[in-house]
Amino acid sequence: MDFELPVELVQRLADLDEFIEREIVPLQAQDDNERFFDHRREWARTDFEGGGTPRPEWEELLGEMKRRADRAGWLRYGLPKEVGGSDGSNFDMAVIREHLAHKGLGLHNDLQNESSVVGNFPVAHMLLGFASPAQLAEYMEPMLAGQMRIGFGLTEPEHGSDATWMETTAVRDGSGDGADWVINGAKRFNSGMHTATHDVVFARTSGEDGAARGITAFFVPVDTPGFSVDFHWWTLNMPTDHAEVTLRDVRVPDSAIFGAEGNGLAVAQTFVHENRIRQAASGVGAAQFCLDRAVEYARARKTFGQPLATRQAIQWPLVELHTEAELVRGLVRKTAWELDRVPHMQISDKVSMCNYRANRLVCDAADRAMQVFGGLGYTRHTPFEHIYRHHRRYRITEGAEEVQIRKVAAYLFGFAGPGRKRGGDADA
Repeated sequence: MDFELPVELVQRLADLDEFIEREIVPLQAQDDNERFFDHRREWARTDFEGGGTPRPEWEELLGEMKRRADRAGWLRYGLPKEVGGSDGSNFDMAVIREHLAHKGLGLHNDLQNESSVVGNFPVAHMLLGFASPAQLAEYMEPMLAGQMRIGFGLTEPEHGSDATWMETTAVRDGSGDGADWVINGAKRFNSGMHTATHDVVFARTSGEDGAARGITAFFVPVDTPGFSVDFHWWTLNMPTDHAEVTLRDVRVPDSAIFGAEGNGLAVAQTFVHENRIRQAASGVGAAQFCLDRAVEYARARKTFGQPLATRQAIQWPLVELHTEAELVRGLVRKTAWELDRVPHMQISDKVSMCNYRANRLVCDAADRAMQVFGGLGYTRHTPFEHIYRHHRRYRITEGAEEVQIRKVAAYLFGFAGPGRKRGGDADA
């Protein structure tokens, strides 16, 4: 079995690095844009007086980076050619995302809001999989071009991982299949709502609490009467775009349904699957960055007349994490390769394995790097606190690690997945 990366992918990484050096590094260096990445980064990015959301000048810099990446053919790399992409595979994207995160903090691949010269675009994959032709025409290109932003409203104040128990409802107002829908409920940590033009809102339209069927996704314009962005939650990782949203008698047409009526969780599953494997790849890359920096510092730093690197108390924890990174890297790449060849739900457990192990790994690596750097590691003049704060959220979002482990257990014991046995707990 050949474990070497394909020659064309290696060349692609080299071309990507050349583009970053030519176009993105100078952009980061001009007009004191370094303030968004050095020890001033959290303050420079965050409009603390305006609710904790991103400052406009920060988002404009990200927008310029994306425009340059799009013109050069990188931004949409992982999307199909029909929407301007390059048909990049899941395997390609996993390797690229790891590579970019391994380069450290920078405009090329910002951690705080998943902004990258090679875009992730989980909403685009949702559109490709479930949108009607009219919805594709209305949303896809404006979203990719940055002229439209679509939020994602799944989590609720009383329901996070247990989405099948959501309390937001949508009922038809009138008879017939073409009647309008009226939505009532609330969403929490509704992402992207500080600049969103539309929100994908999930609501129960039929069925009983706890049932996967009967939940429907809707496109809701944010200026629809009754739709209210109440405030944004301040988080460990600032700025924030995680809003509290209330829907009071929000009326949308039947054409607003995204995907099939009652099958909204399939839409949501596409979103989290696309994010989970690529977050895992980024986690491996960021973890390796932390480890490399820690090793470099330990070799240069002298204590009691000897390099810090000679201390077993320094060596052994880094060896453990370096080994873990090698193991998780192999699992992520193998799973991404399989995602290109089999239906996603056949290996959903493998995606969960990648995600929860990589998220733990990068948090542990950032924490260990802080410890190796000592007092400097605790300052914001080193990047480790920023890396930790960003990746710590992924042990909760996109499915908490307990939910990921539960998914693996369901597949392992035959309660779900292709090996499901009769009599098993179908909800496990």
